[in-house]
Amino acid sequence: MNNANSRRNFLKMAGLTAASAGVAASAGFLSSCNRIEAVEGDRIKLLTSSGELVEVDRASLTPAEIPSLTENQKRGRAGLPGRKWVMVIDLARCRNARKCMEACQTHHQLRPEQHHMNVLQMKDAENTSPYYMPKPCMHCDNPPCTKVCPVNATFKREDGIVLIDNERCIGCRFCIAACPYSARVFNWLEPRDSEKYVGVTYNIEANVPQKKGTISKCLFSADRLRDGKLPSCVSACPNSVYWFGDQNEDAVTNGTTGETVSFSNLIRDNAGYTLLEELGTKPRVYYLPPKGRAFPYQGEIHPS
Repeated sequence: MNNANSRRNFLKMAGLTAASAGVAASAGFLSSCNRIEAVEGDRIKLLTSSGELVEVDRASLTPAEIPSLTENQKRGRAGLPGRKWVMVIDLARCRNARKCMEACQTHHQLRPEQHHMNVLQMKDAENTSPYYMPKPCMHCDNPPCTKVCPVNATFKREDGIVLIDNERCIGCRFCIAACPYSARVFNWLEPRDSEKYVGVTYNIEANVPQKKGTISKCLFSADRLRDGKLPSCVSACPNSVYWFGDQNEDAVTNGTTGETVSFSNLIRDNAGYTLLEELGTKPRVYYLPPKGRAFPYQGEIHPS
């Protein structure tokens, strides 16, 4: 299967069709942007779902309305119908490039010390070789974090993603204590580049703008999934570490090669497993063992 066809398969899986590609590209781009109240003449600044500021003609906004905060929250809680998103991480391929971490931090307005995706150095026993393990939120089907939130700020939606609404979050940090994977971070300080986000309508699917005193975590880039794109971390990895897709379709796409394969076959044939399965959290992130590594262990963590 060639890369071009594989990438089209992912877009098709996400509900896009070739016949509507032109309209969807225009409307999708506009609907994925949140308005910034900074206008110069007929030009207006927008923030895209990838975290970039762009300028467009005011007239080009007419094909799609900018969603309000209430609309964003309602749509974000509903999720994408008929989907069950799943991630597979191949530990044999990770060489600690950390491009996934950089892309995630840019997309979700995170400071340098904050991580939704964190690459850890692991060693299972004294005489075994170390390896690198990317660790996002597990998006558990039985998430303990959502059960302890007193204000329903964190929730599990039908497509499998666990999100946070920081317009509701009171910063109690009960969810941080409940998470066995240490997947959540607290915004102790003002978020990164906060001045750029002044006037931006809060997007619950990107958890942007971030807010001091609230919780943040991996979201599987839910806003990008709505646009038919792979999550930021998956797309940014140069070493074919990540597979992502829809379990209902039994299809996952590799973010580097664009190859689409059967999810069930991938984890069955490669001894896939989940972390802390004995806790009954039922994670939606699977790992393939670090066997037959594509890259030798290099002795220490570094980004090259």
